[in-house]
Amino acid sequence: MISGIGTDIVDIPRFSRQLADLASNFVAGTFTAAELADSRLRPGPVDAHLAARFAAKEAFVKAWSAGNWGRPTQLPRVDLREIEVVTDDYHRPALALHGAVALACGQLRCHLSLTHDGDAAMAFVVLEAQHHP
Repeated sequence: MISGIGTDIVDIPRFSRQLADLASNFVAGTFTAAELADSRLRPGPVDAHLAARFAAKEAFVKAWSAGNWGRPTQLPRVDLREIEVVTDDYHRPALALHGAVALACGQLRCHLSLTHDGDAAMAFVVLEAQHHP
């Protein structure tokens, strides 16, 4: 059963300026080492790949929030590094949840679609509740 959907779009030029800000800890506080490494290995601009991953994290939070509509938030703060974009051997993206986010979410299956073109990166997330009889 679908428990939430979320989408997010990121303006890549504006995002690139945020990544370039050396006084900010945005990169270290948002991405895992594996996400940074994977983005560097892919063809095309690293900033576009990171923008899509950031959009995925934001889309997940929106989907999770939608799935809890009418109930209080489960976490006072979400560490975005606990929402990790991973890829399989065929470069298909998925979400891996860690730490407090994983504990709070329980048994959710996450479906993820990423895209980037021109100045925009976008992600779409569908959360599916896993019910066991």
